[in-house]
Amino acid sequence: MAEICQPQTKPSLAKRLRQAARRAAGAALGVLGFLALWGGLVALLKYPPFILPGPGRVWSRFLVAVADGSLWYHTSLTLFEIFAGLLLGVSVAILLGYIIAKSPTLDRLLSPYIVAAQAVPIVALAPLLVIWFGFGSVSKILVCALTLFLPVLINTAVGIRSVDRNLRELMRSLGASRWQTFRMLEVPAALPVLFGGLKIGATLSVIGAVVGEFVGADRGLGFLINLARGLFDTPLLFVALFTLVAIALSLYGAISLVEAALLRHR
Repeated sequence: MAEICQPQTKPSLAKRLRQAARRAAGAALGVLGFLALWGGLVALLKYPPFILPGPGRVWSRFLVAVADGSLWYHTSLTLFEIFAGLLLGVSVAILLGYIIAKSPTLDRLLSPYIVAAQAVPIVALAPLLVIWFGFGSVSKILVCALTLFLPVLINTAVGIRSVDRNLRELMRSLGASRWQTFRMLEVPAALPVLFGGLKIGATLSVIGAVVGEFVGADRGLGFLINLARGLFDTPLLFVALFTLVAIALSLYGAISLVEAALLRHR
């Protein structure tokens, strides 16, 4: 009886560790399978390196780019634009999304302009921002922020509106202030939906930064891709692409970890 009443913490921890190990093993097998298929395709069809280099050539070019410092230089600049764009876009989107969710009048007034601004392709809008704000980081940050703005705004508004009306009435009957209602009810209720928007926004921020660098830049991973394309250095182009993929996956994973920590009570 004493053994039955003891808390079963170790089995649950071991189970989580086994699940994590299985996920890691599955991801590793997927990567190995992709590399094997890629290498076999290059060997079978005998593509020249400037069309489709093999994994070995891309790895060698990666080591060269790391050794001469060029990869870190361009990656650090793109990361700065991504994080700055995320901070700006998420802050404005959450604030405006909350205001729209609380005010139907503002929703009717602002929604047509927000949708119209997002209907313009960011590739068409980026040259204007470069003209207005120059070829520096400011224009890239703005492109990045605009790219992720709408998903985060919509998810914020949907999350705030999804709060149960009965819970609002309960908070009101208990004499809760607006700040207490916001902190203790609206924020916890909206977090799951908000994190969905943040995951989408994080991946879109990478696209926005690269689009801005494509239009006009002399640095960053977008510039490195343009440079590699002009020089027919396809291995370097693959290095830049895989670096962008790694950044997007890292951002998505970091937001997922924060989400799991904050929503553990659910």
